[in-house]
Amino acid sequence: MTRVLVVDDSALMRRLLAEILADDDRFEVAFARDGVEALASLHAFRPEVVTLDINMPNMDGLACLDRIMLERPCAVVMFSSLTAEGARETLKALELGAVDFVPKPSGTPSLKIHEFGPVLVEKILVAAKARFSPSHRLAERVRLKSGIVSPRAPKARPATPARRRKALPAKAAGETQGLVLVGVSTGGPPALEALLGALPAAFPWPIVVAQHMPASFTGPLAARLDGLCDLEVVEVTKPMALAPGRVHIGRGDADLLISRRTDGLVALSAPSNPEHRWHPSVDRLVDSALAAAPAGTLTGVLMTGMGYDGAAAMTRLRRDGGHTIAEAEDTAVVWGMPGELVRAGGAEFVEPLHRIANRLLALADAG
Repeated sequence: MTRVLVVDDSALMRRLLAEILADDDRFEVAFARDGVEALASLHAFRPEVVTLDINMPNMDGLACLDRIMLERPCAVVMFSSLTAEGARETLKALELGAVDFVPKPSGTPSLKIHEFGPVLVEKILVAAKARFSPSHRLAERVRLKSGIVSPRAPKARPATPARRRKALPAKAAGETQGLVLVGVSTGGPPALEALLGALPAAFPWPIVVAQHMPASFTGPLAARLDGLCDLEVVEVTKPMALAPGRVHIGRGDADLLISRRTDGLVALSAPSNPEHRWHPSVDRLVDSALAAAPAGTLTGVLMTGMGYDGAAAMTRLRRDGGHTIAEAEDTAVVWGMPGELVRAGGAEFVEPLHRIANRLLALADAG
């Protein structure tokens, strides 16, 4: 039985969440009305998963999450609004250590509970299995327990000057000898920051990323990564020529496809295909790339995420002569997608997160 602490200042939301979770014999549920009550329950109830609203009185969700990660780290699933501000707050929460997020029902929540409930249950069950690095914010945790300093959120890296992040000319896209296809889901934004932040602006291959996210989140994600990486990072909202030194993030709730034009390869956003469960679909991205370019020029990278999206297509990619990299279990928050690739025999390399960039650089140098 998984112990779940629900933190929300809305009595209506607590009642609705009780309807979803309290009658499910897989969960033992406790409730808190704000961050202060949540921290009081943290040690008494000892939850395995916390669902945490962001906007609350007394102590908001981000401040509460920061304390949870320092006092007693556990899996946290954030409730997020589908707004630009909600996206920025959620990305900050993922940086602080939240495992995942679920969009909060808009309008009249009680009318959407039947579609919202299964999503929440699935995310809680996955979060309960999430991995945490023992060294995550270790120095801050030690100082807190010693009473030396109060906790504070980690500082973001300063944005890289734009002049250092210009992609190579788009016309070079047709001449490039490689293309990197990245698939990622649960735990993805921090993993993408670690991967892309380790690559130089002169990385010679375009990179395209399918990150499972709502449409209102992928723009802020691209903007955030663009400020943290030497590579230029953009969201694909219209047909865009692939260029070395540029990362192309697929628009959420749609699919990201690769197509060949007379002057080279382009990335484009397409309506989501209902045959695929997750979007942007990694399987559909890889299949489109295989149809547009020789397999030997493609490198697939499958990182942390629940489910199996990307495993089948990247296995075909490897079989047809392309390269594939699966994130190792030791560093993946959820070893679902990369684990399926490994089990299918489709992973040429299995690398911890901090070594994937070096593997890509080695492949680019050899190619």
